[in-house]
Amino acid sequence: MDIKQLDSQVSISADITCADLQQLAHFGVQVVVCNRLQGEVDDQASLAELSRAAAGCGIEFVAIPFARGQMQAGHCKEFAEILDSGKKVHAFCRTGNRACNLWAAAKCGAGADGKTLMEKARGAGFDVSGTLIVFGR
Repeated sequence: MDIKQLDSQVSISADITCADLQQLAHFGVQVVVCNRLQGEVDDQASLAELSRAAAGCGIEFVAIPFARGQMQAGHCKEFAEILDSGKKVHAFCRTGNRACNLWAAAKCGAGADGKTLMEKARGAGFDVSGTLIVFGR
């Protein structure tokens, strides 16, 4: 698992396995957010399997799934509420791109500087400029 730290609260990665949850718990992650759709790729763990494995590691599991290019304001609001909890969060999807864009949209909606968000995302290997145009304030 290639974990990319976006800020002090949020990390992201490509798809995870049930076994990866042990490592995330070791790193102090309290909430895992899944942004991929159920069954996107044949060999992925199901959301139910991931949820059970997360619970076994003491991690809250939240699914905010959406297809590429289909992120809506409601997804951003739900993720922003998780961020507002102050808990350490790890978000993932098939490649990490949707997770990164959701983070940027939620942070931008909360007033974070767009340029800073773009730099942090770029450092993790992602481009959030289009998301910030659509979801920016």
